[in-house]
Amino acid sequence: MKNVVKIAGLLLAGFLFASPAVAAEHKLVLQISDNNPQKMNTVLNVAANVSRYYSGKGEEIDIRIVAFNQGLHMLRTDTSPVKKRMMSFGTSMPNVEFDACDNTRQAMMKKSGKDVPLFKFAKVVPAGVVTIIELSEAGYTVVRP
Repeated sequence: MKNVVKIAGLLLAGFLFASPAVAAEHKLVLQISDNNPQKMNTVLNVAANVSRYYSGKGEEIDIRIVAFNQGLHMLRTDTSPVKKRMMSFGTSMPNVEFDACDNTRQAMMKKSGKDVPLFKFAKVVPAGVVTIIELSEAGYTVVRP
């Protein structure tokens, strides 16, 4: 019996003192659903400002920018009205992930009859709104600037 208690104690100590993966202290989702350069720049400004704020405090933040509907143009290499800024932003902000709605992408491809090229750093997700819902349920704060 003493051995069982001792083993249980060691297992419990292992769970308590195991170093968990470093997780972001703060989590933010920014939604873009309009093909409007001003709104796209606002989303990028908010991401940069929030990232800079928490970095200055020595805290981690995970930022996800989810583009769907006409906002997908932000992530398109052929039609992005903020292409130059996106190219530098994508390489300089490692804590920002860009999610592209595949539902929107498929609809755009069907309508145009050609591929919809995205920036290489954009991650295709099945559905933008579903991604936002799931991130919200996982503790992300959702903002639509």
